[in-house]
Amino acid sequence: MIKTLAGVKVVDQGTFITGPAAGMLLADLGADVVKVEQPKTGDPFRAFKGGLYSPHYQACNRNKRSIELDTKDPADREVFDALIEDADVYIQNFRPGVADKLGAGEKRLRALNPRLVYCSISGFGPTGPSANRPAYDTVAQAAGGFLKLLVNPENPRVVGPAIADSLTGFYAAYGVMGALIERGRTGVGRTVEVSMLEAMTHFNIDAFTHFYQEGEVMGPYSRPRVSQSYVLECGDGKWIALHMSSPDKFWQGLAAVIERPELFDDLRFATREARIVNQEALIALLGERFRRRDRAEWCDLLLAKDVPHAPVYDSSEALEDPQALHMQLTASAVHPVMGLFRTVRSPVSFDGERALDVRPPPTLGEHNQEIRAEVAQQRRRPAP
Repeated sequence: MIKTLAGVKVVDQGTFITGPAAGMLLADLGADVVKVEQPKTGDPFRAFKGGLYSPHYQACNRNKRSIELDTKDPADREVFDALIEDADVYIQNFRPGVADKLGAGEKRLRALNPRLVYCSISGFGPTGPSANRPAYDTVAQAAGGFLKLLVNPENPRVVGPAIADSLTGFYAAYGVMGALIERGRTGVGRTVEVSMLEAMTHFNIDAFTHFYQEGEVMGPYSRPRVSQSYVLECGDGKWIALHMSSPDKFWQGLAAVIERPELFDDLRFATREARIVNQEALIALLGERFRRRDRAEWCDLLLAKDVPHAPVYDSSEALEDPQALHMQLTASAVHPVMGLFRTVRSPVSFDGERALDVRPPPTLGEHNQEIRAEVAQQRRRPAP
């Protein structure tokens, strides 16, 4: 892959998801990301069935190098400081105040390297009444007004992946790259701050805009009802998704596929507005029809009529779809100790070149000697 961030050096002291996700996004674009971890235990997300290479850890730590450093230890602090002096970016996602206790506070690192882009990720922000509260994915989703849009009121429970964690990592990387571009003009680094609360409220901007402009508080069915989105079970027990949107041609095609050309003679379904109001009745009608055939047959019929649809895949199916295979969405490499590593490649291509080369996530301290040797060589370089 074209390494657009080649030459950018990142010290990633993040744990769990938000910090590591930000570091991985930069690494995917070619940055040299050194993951600084606590000796013996490392990133808490490593722990898995007695080992230190969990799937959770692997998901956000490819394309990095790992070094074990206890920044409270004077000797390790020297190595850490040398890494900072030569770095472009530093990333942490500790609770407010913890970085200072570890010798990694913004003021201290800025004194070592005025060009440093210092990225601080928190749950609720650096100050304020909630600043020191523990924040995890579900907490941030709820505080940002997003979880209410996901929970089925008839069966309330948390569902889905760690959206808040991952999105906060994206926003952090976005901020870092903006600061790097500015530093190219000014020569001075910035402190980039992002909280999970800020990330989730921004991601949830559509719901807030509806409230501010129309006084409407959106619920879990608000957007799907207006966008005319459906999930239907097929005859073989598999599921299919439809997103009918506004164009009449999609509905005409669907009516033909389900062999109900007279559908629009029913006033409940004659117009878009009527279908929105009578969504439950329409779901019942479509549900009965779709249970008559298997999913693959429905996909063929819908494709022939250009109806927007997709199979509702699980993780064992999605990347085996012919289009996913054509797009080369997976990448793999072999770790000398841990064996085959498979992952989803970066979604960004440059000049048509896809990110098919990947470095497996490092084992704890895998690059201890390599990075320490680089630090020693750096110290021997004459001062500019």
